[in-house]
Amino acid sequence: MNEPIIQVEGIDKKYRIAAAHTHYRTLRETLTSAAARGLNRFRNVLKGQAASTGSETFWALRDVSFSVHRGQVLGLIGQNGAGKSTLLKIIARITEPTAGRVTIRGRLSSMLEVGTGFHPELTGRENIFLNGAILGMTRAEIERKFDEIVAFSEIADFLETPVKHYSSGMYVRLAFAVAAHLEPQILLIDEVLAVGDVEFQRKCLRKMGSVAREGRTIIFVSHQMNAVRELCDECLLLDKGRIVRLGVTNDVIKEYLGRTATTTEWRPSHEERFSHPNFTPTRLQVVDTELDPIRREVQSGERFGVVLEGEVSRLSPNLSLGIAVYASGNELLFWSWHTDQAEGDWPRLREGPNRLVVWIPAHFLNEEIYRIHLIASIHPHEWILHPRQWTPQVYIKVTGRPGRVPHRAVSRPGFTAPVLDFDELPPLTE
Repeated sequence: MNEPIIQVEGIDKKYRIAAAHTHYRTLRETLTSAAARGLNRFRNVLKGQAASTGSETFWALRDVSFSVHRGQVLGLIGQNGAGKSTLLKIIARITEPTAGRVTIRGRLSSMLEVGTGFHPELTGRENIFLNGAILGMTRAEIERKFDEIVAFSEIADFLETPVKHYSSGMYVRLAFAVAAHLEPQILLIDEVLAVGDVEFQRKCLRKMGSVAREGRTIIFVSHQMNAVRELCDECLLLDKGRIVRLGVTNDVIKEYLGRTATTTEWRPSHEERFSHPNFTPTRLQVVDTELDPIRREVQSGERFGVVLEGEVSRLSPNLSLGIAVYASGNELLFWSWHTDQAEGDWPRLREGPNRLVVWIPAHFLNEEIYRIHLIASIHPHEWILHPRQWTPQVYIKVTGRPGRVPHRAVSRPGFTAPVLDFDELPPLTE
């Protein structure tokens, strides 16, 4: 096999977390406190005790080793705090590891967080040339790609503006355009790609797909499992700084979902924002029949609901909200829209906050882990939240054998296991 383009060997990363700061103090209080700390340290030395550092040790990564080959697209997944972003920063040489080493054999570009890689005082134009120079490109090479970068970013009107005045969405547009078009051999993409409007997210996914087909290497961090499935050949699962599993994407995602199967509520985070002139989602949540939040597994014989919340800024008569339900292997079970009923029975949407609930009947879903997306469209003209892209999503694990017969102990195949009515009919007579 060819030599790895990225080799990660025994990486540890330790941080020292300082004790919490106190309130502002007077000069007299500060001097008194310093004298007391010195006296306490002297006493500890006399007693043979180590001096207190006033901080705690936190291991963000422990003994992480893997390799990535040229042309490979590797997904990096795990819960918040698993160490994903720290690992990318070490690969990008932004952060030094405590132990271990990383070997890079190629030109690398990264897009890790808003604010990384651009100089805030320089204009968008100047930052494009700065990034190209950092990547080792000549001015002629950058100029050849310049128009393509500007067109992709869609911020031509702000090209002469210092990037410190950019919104986070504008910043991400330019940062991704630069990272993807300046022909790095290795591209590191963190969850920051989720910032921005839905259509630009789709465009970024398509661009990453074309970059991968050109034979360049990508490490992609995301909480959006459908995007990871679509892009990545293999996947690496991190948990508390350690590698849990590295292998085929679908297999690794199934293990990850098994660990996070009760992520039953979504609210927008700093890294994951959605906005649209018609509809902006604000919450997706699994609830019981009393509309109380469910934070557990659901029994197959249990009816439960999914609450959809969002802000309608501009009401359209064609605005449709709904859910898309997928199994753990990314198999689509169904879509359901609030406009599926007879028109007179539609829940009424209004400008301002809206809250709908859709009910999943008892004895319908089989034992499985399901992913539920909030979907939205201006039917039939435009998708607002497309289920194959970044959309709000929750996970629910359904357990318990279908039906009510106590002696039936085997699992039933399929993703649905409805309990249907069977009635006895008299035999036909000739």
